[in-house]
Amino acid sequence: MRLDYTIFNSIHDADVLEGILELHKDIFGTSDDLINKITSKPQLLVITAMDGKKVIGYKIGYAIDSNKFYSWLGGVETNFRKFGVASRLMEMQHQYLKENGYNVVQTKTMNKWRNMLVLNIKNGFDVIDTYTDEKGLHKIILEKKLLN
Repeated sequence: MRLDYTIFNSIHDADVLEGILELHKDIFGTSDDLINKITSKPQLLVITAMDGKKVIGYKIGYAIDSNKFYSWLGGVETNFRKFGVASRLMEMQHQYLKENGYNVVQTKTMNKWRNMLVLNIKNGFDVIDTYTDEKGLHKIILEKKLLN
């Protein structure tokens, strides 16, 4: 299987954006006004995994400050899971962050996304806190120190 991975600092290609939105909706059940949320984030970083012209995986994040980056959203199409796509997207994100001066990457997840929780822990993230959000959902905050 030959997939192409691409790093963007903004999304100018309408087909790529539409592919991300479709995949996001398939995984999470909604697109949650994602276009407006994406365009409002500082120092946006988007990494895609493509099978031909089809987006089969993505990872989106943004700067919290000059030192800390928030790995915000991501997912892989069901048929492409268990092939290391999420790991490769994470690896590319962390390499980019190190090269661009970030020292910490933070993310949040929930128990229902167990595979993502395990992937984060296997890749050096530490659970630093938990909280219940305004919708009553229990969130897990994880951080990883990016060492050069």
